[in-house]
Amino acid sequence: MTDLTIPNSLKESGLKYFRDGMYPEALKAFAEARLAYAEMGDQLEAAEMTNNMGVVHRVERRKDEALAAFNQARATFDELGDRSRVAQVLGNMGSLYAAERDREQAILHYRQAIDIFGELGEDDHRGDTLLALSGIYLKMGRWGQALATYHQGLSAFQRPSIMQRFLRWLFGIPLRMMNR
Repeated sequence: MTDLTIPNSLKESGLKYFRDGMYPEALKAFAEARLAYAEMGDQLEAAEMTNNMGVVHRVERRKDEALAAFNQARATFDELGDRSRVAQVLGNMGSLYAAERDREQAILHYRQAIDIFGELGEDDHRGDTLLALSGIYLKMGRWGQALATYHQGLSAFQRPSIMQRFLRWLFGIPLRMMNR
């Protein structure tokens, strides 16, 4: 049995660095964790580290590096049959395209992620992605679609917070009025 302490420790360090805004350090930790997981034969965790590296690249606005990492992670997740992680990568790609103001690509990737999360019954992930999609529609001036998508996202959460329940009720008012 191989010791997971080293790659797991590197992964946790990467996550901490990322939360603290220390992106070069996060990238280095994720790259080292990816290598350690790959050497152990854990393709799933290695691909997860590649996805994390893509997120760091996205935050640092390095589109090409982010896309390369996301596509590599997605291919591995596809190959391993992990549809949930495929959807997560698609959501990350949607976020990248949204940041790059490529709204059509953002919508395409968010919609693909939403569909997969829906098929898998991952309602909270689906809700988060619907909320992100709503933001794209809002920026495009598609107010009705933004409102409906936001309401749909809030409705997806299994255990909505008090604020989410209030917003769902509040945003439901104009939707109910439009349906009369």
